Amino acid sequence: MTDNEGTLRDTAQRKKDVLARLEKEVDIWVASADGDGRPYLVPLAFLWDGDSVWLCTRRTNPTGRNLAAGGRTRLALGDTRDVVLVDGEVTTHPSDDVPVAAIEAFAAKCGWDPRTSGSAYVWFRVRPVAVEAWYEEPELAGRHIMREGVWVDEQA
Repeated sequence: MTDNEGTLRDTAQRKKDVLARLEKEVDIWVASADGDGRPYLVPLAFLWDGDSVWLCTRRTNPTGRNLAAGGRTRLALGDTRDVVLVDGEVTTHPSDDVPVAAIEAFAAKCGWDPRTSGSAYVWFRVRPVAVEAWYEEPELAGRHIMREGVWVDEQA
């Protein structure tokens, strides 16, 4: 929880808190589904570049296959009392298609450089289209802080 524990956060504060967590946290829960709709959930290291979440995993594992084929994911941070959910559109990228600055920032943050792990690893860029954030039940009412790829506090 943030320094605002015990008080209801407005949309601007929730956005600020979410962006801070995306910068700070190392792992994120990644939900995907196969073609038959079977769900799959795993934690992966990630990088927030200020616009998108970058993930890296093997293309051939269930998460890699599902992300590449489905083009959508739900990401989750936090525990059950301080929740951040990010729905996003996924694009798949080979390492040579990823900005070097993003790979190096990922490696520095996560302690692993996928370039040293072989060609089976690919990158997934997740562009958020919806974000929800709440701290326990009192904040449920204002939990939608991004819709259709636009932060709620920036919508006219």
